Amino acid sequence: MQLEIDTPERMAELGARIARELRAGDLVALNGELGAGKTTFTRGLGGQLGVRGSVTSPTFVLARTHRRIGGGAPLVHVDAYRLGSSAELDDLDIDWSASIVVVEWAAGMLDGVAEHWIEIDIRRPTGAGAVIADGEEPVEPRFVSITGHGSRWRDLRLD
Repeated sequence: MQLEIDTPERMAELGARIARELRAGDLVALNGELGAGKTTFTRGLGGQLGVRGSVTSPTFVLARTHRRIGGGAPLVHVDAYRLGSSAELDDLDIDWSASIVVVEWAAGMLDGVAEHWIEIDIRRPTGAGAVIADGEEPVEPRFVSITGHGSRWRDLRLD
């Protein structure tokens, strides 16, 4: 599935749409350069799940567990940027089967971690950038590719 996401708000909405499909044991793998929208996506996902507190990048702590207000599987938000291998990801001692796990910078990190996952690749445009009007920050579209892996996500549809 290929999408063009035109604003950060729409990226958060995409996260919320995906969240409605998730349950304990599910894994979402996010890839994209710095500033692509990975954490914005996860913030929307966490909002839909009803997590406590705000979702921020776990860059310096590697993984953050967000409990849900109404109970249910917690959201574990992982930033694998500084990890060297899937073995180091495994060392984080995540309860994969009881959690909903989102891994940023997931490429090459998921060997043997799961049989089923959703992979989301976010690309930013290259070139001169967006036009800035009235002193606002530029908003550039993102190009998102969503791929389901394993039998659980083979026929992934977002309505």
